[in-house]
Amino acid sequence: MQKSTSKLTVFFDDPLWVGVYERFSEGELEVCKITFGAEPKDCEVYEYFLNNFNSLCFSPPLKTEGECECKINPKRMQREVGRQLETRGVGTKSQQALKLQQEEGKSERKQKAKLRREEEAKLKFELRLIKQKEKHRGR
Repeated sequence: MQKSTSKLTVFFDDPLWVGVYERFSEGELEVCKITFGAEPKDCEVYEYFLNNFNSLCFSPPLKTEGECECKINPKRMQREVGRQLETRGVGTKSQQALKLQQEEGKSERKQKAKLRREEEAKLKFELRLIKQKEKHRGR
């Protein structure tokens, strides 16, 4: 049986409100960063996930140690939630996953830019050859 858990953290990252959506599945962590702009209400966040969940871009999965599969006492869980609300931050694993996603995007952009530059150079060269042939046409 596959167990999946997810967590959304919304915080103010000057000047915008940002949400970090983490999902744990089979010992792997995937993270997605969402920029909201103005402070979102709970209903706006819910509506955003309903409309855009399929288009979210998650980071590559990172291996994590297994989470506790035992039942947690409700009072203990409530204290845990209180502590998490006080800290209001993103875990280091999540930050690593976001950084990895950013680096992959950067390498993809570099590759596309390189291909585009090579194509432009090839096109310029072909235009120069055509121009030269037109100049020497009558000789």
